Amino acid sequence: MTIAEVSKKYDISADTLRYYERIGLIPPVPRTKGGVRNYDEASCGWVELMKCMRAAGVQIEALIEYVALFQRGDETIDARKALLIEQRDQLLSRMDDMRRSLDRLNDKIDRYEQGLMTKERQLARFRDDQAARQVK
Repeated sequence: MTIAEVSKKYDISADTLRYYERIGLIPPVPRTKGGVRNYDEASCGWVELMKCMRAAGVQIEALIEYVALFQRGDETIDARKALLIEQRDQLLSRMDDMRRSLDRLNDKIDRYEQGLMTKERQLARFRDDQAARQVK
């Protein structure tokens, strides 16, 4: 696949894809004889993985380290697993923080809705009282 096709498929700019390759966030992409990037299935897999990890908030430095370890071969399996476990733990912690924030926001919203409901009930009672007075 060309860089334009990969860019469209993963909704990542071509500049970002070049940057990811340049800094080692994805391994070097195979090239045609003319030097044009030719993303194969493995390259696309790396792009997809990095997009997912970045969306999860995994730091670029950790991902670069992961790619470097991967490129060194099977001798780094334990180190790669440890890095992934560390990143998972950090993500779980952020998710806990976000859950607490979401709960707090929901509580605040509920309070506003309850307050508005109270005001609406007061207004309805006032209208009912006004209508009853007019009937007398």
